[in-house]
Amino acid sequence: MRFEPATGARRRQDKMHTLHRNVHPTAMKTPREGLDRQLRQDTGSFRWLRVALFVLAAPIAQAHPAGTPANAHAKPYGEGWDCDRGYRERDQRCVPVQVPPHAHLDLSGRGWKCARGYRQVKNTCTAIELPPNAFLDSRGDGWQCRRGYARDDRSCAPINVPAHAYLVDSYGKRWACERGYRAIGDACLAVVVPPHAFLESRGRDWRCARGYRRADHSCVAVAVPAHGYLDALGDGWRCERSFRASGSSCVPLDIPLHAHLLPSGTDWECDRAYYRSGNSCVVVRVPPHGYLAPAGHDWNCERGYKKSDRLCVTIDLPDNAHMGHFGNDWTCNPGYRRQGRICTQDGV
Repeated sequence: MRFEPATGARRRQDKMHTLHRNVHPTAMKTPREGLDRQLRQDTGSFRWLRVALFVLAAPIAQAHPAGTPANAHAKPYGEGWDCDRGYRERDQRCVPVQVPPHAHLDLSGRGWKCARGYRQVKNTCTAIELPPNAFLDSRGDGWQCRRGYARDDRSCAPINVPAHAYLVDSYGKRWACERGYRAIGDACLAVVVPPHAFLESRGRDWRCARGYRRADHSCVAVAVPAHGYLDALGDGWRCERSFRASGSSCVPLDIPLHAHLLPSGTDWECDRAYYRSGNSCVVVRVPPHGYLAPAGHDWNCERGYKKSDRLCVTIDLPDNAHMGHFGNDWTCNPGYRRQGRICTQDGV
């Protein structure tokens, strides 16, 4: 029978057998000597495989460095060690955590915590005594009363809910009155709603209907005068446009010549270029080098002029000065200060 040459897989298998045969005897000696000798024998990818195995094995050899006590492990980063879970450090040693009955290790593993239904008393866990109508709280180391009961020292006393009331989950009072009732002392009394009134949104009081206003314990009609109407709240009135309130009535506005109604409709103002004087509008007299102010009821001087009585007079600029921002006064140049009507140099 004729044999074919060994395939690639067969050649790799032969090299692995050689690798095992050569690694084991040298691994029993010094790791560095064995690695050097094996590197001289191997070629190609097998040489780097042996280097990688040696590098990966180095941290394993240092997992328990010298000086690490029993029940401890090396820290992941840096030098030193930590005690295993269930042990705590004491005098450079790791001693067991003494967990009392009805307790368990805490999250850190270096202390303990009482089980639910027990509370820590010194170095023990004592059972929590639940009074009638009570239950353990969310943390499990205390208790609270059931609904309908309130804590009274070490017991749960029933909450006395009066007629027309219901329990509430809030601090202070444990009950609230139904709609249409208000709390008076320890009772719920009915809210007496007068004619032309209705209960407010909370149901603890009443309000008058639109067109009525509150007067003591009743609702009285709002007397709306001629040319008036109910306001937004419905418990008062306002005058129509071009009328104004005078006592309990609405009187027409007397709008003079060159005037117009304000947007509110309850007063008037003068047209542009007129100003108010008593109950009339007077024309604004603009002097030379003047102009109407933006509102239109006064005048201002042009830049470089200032008001003097009813005229615009020229502003005299002293030496080392310039016109101000608004143009109706002057300011000294930098390095000078104002003294009366002149600019003097600083430090002089």
